[in-house]
Order: sequence, then C-alpha cells, then structure tokens
Amino acid sequence: MTCPWSVTRVRKKINETRTRNTDTDQEHETLAPIKDTDTEHEPRRTYESIRIETPLSDEDVERLKVGDRVLINGVIYTGRDAAHKRLFDLIEKGEELPFDIAGQIIYYVGPTPARPGKPIGSAGPTTSYRMDPYSPKLMEKGLRGMIGKGMRSRDVIDAMKRFKAIYMAAVGGAAALIAKRIKKSEIIAYEDLGPEAIRRLEVEDFPAIVVNDIWGNDLYAEGVRQYKRE
Repeated sequence: MTCPWSVTRVRKKINETRTRNTDTDQEHETLAPIKDTDTEHEPRRTYESIRIETPLSDEDVERLKVGDRVLINGVIYTGRDAAHKRLFDLIEKGEELPFDIAGQIIYYVGPTPARPGKPIGSAGPTTSYRMDPYSPKLMEKGLRGMIGKGMRSRDVIDAMKRFKAIYMAAVGGAAALIAKRIKKSEIIAYEDLGPEAIRRLEVEDFPAIVVNDIWGNDLYAEGVRQYKRE
C-alpha cells in the first residue's frame, strides 16, 4: 500500500491541476510538469514488503534500498561476537569456514532454549556494533546480508558498498513473534558457546527492514534528515 501523501502522488496531483486561463475564452495553457528529482538510489516511499530468498545474488541486493521491508525465506545463519571472532581468525589463517558463507545472511542473535515441540526459543536481535570489527572480512568472503539492531560503523558501511552487502534490522522487543518465523534450527558450529553457537535456521517470511544498502544509504541518517528542523 502506497503512502497517500507520497511525493510522487503529490506531484501527480499538482500536474493534473496545474493549468491556468490565458484569456476570457477560457483557453488553457498547460504548464510544464514538475519533474521527479529522486535519484534511482533514494529510498522507496512504499509500505509493500519484498520477498527474498537465500542465498542472495548481486541482483537481489542491488534492487534493495533503505527502508524496504523484506520477508526472508530459505536458510540464514546465526552468530554473535564470539562466533564472529572465530570465523575472522579462520579467514586470517586461510582455513575453511564451518559453512559456505557466499550469498548468505547472518542473524545476530543468541536465542533462548526452545520449549518442547518448538524449533527455537525467543530470538530477538543483538546490538550489531559488536560485530563491526569482523564484518568487513566476512563480506569480503561473500557474506551478503546481516540482521541485527542499531547503527553500523563507517568501516562496515563502506565495506557494504565495496562488497555488495546489506544490513537489515529486526524488530527489538518482538523476539517471541520472530521465533514463529523460524521453522527449523540446528547447531552447526561452536556448540561450546551455548546460545552464541552458530545455528542454521530455516525461515519463512522472516521480517526485516533494510537499514544500509549497497549504495551507502543509511536509514537512521535518512530519518534524522527528514525530520530535522531547519
């Protein structure tokens, strides 16, 4: 559903009515329409959700812009700072990672124990800055998406532009609801880390919002810009 007061619709309305009488015979001269000055990489003004499937391709991330609501389907992986440190060290040593990271999404989460009959417990996002020291190296190896909460560092944002990756936010405070979108969970590495072990999750319509795209845009900065008083 498009926002009723979007810039595009306002421009259209103005262009439809922007005529004036030139003489008493009611002849009309149509003024030049207002041009849409939005660049192709500016945020979309829409509330529609975009479904994406993992693994992500270059084309998948290229079409996403800050503010886009996405529904993720397929396999994603979990990992927090302790697991990221181990992955980073493996890359530095030239050793193989415990899963193929190319095109994948890592969700920054340390879930609670699952209740009987459930694949996972509450699964809310972790603050993302803890992963900032390690994320550029993982993107260089092919990581295409990250999910967490909070802002990212300039180094991480620059790496997203360089390696074509996106950062998405999951809704904090909705951990139990998010867990309903996780259909299967299994530990694949670093079981000794407990909740911070790396898990392979199968998800259906997992909701997230694009915060940083491959064009260098930042949803947090965009929000401040839009509502900043002159």
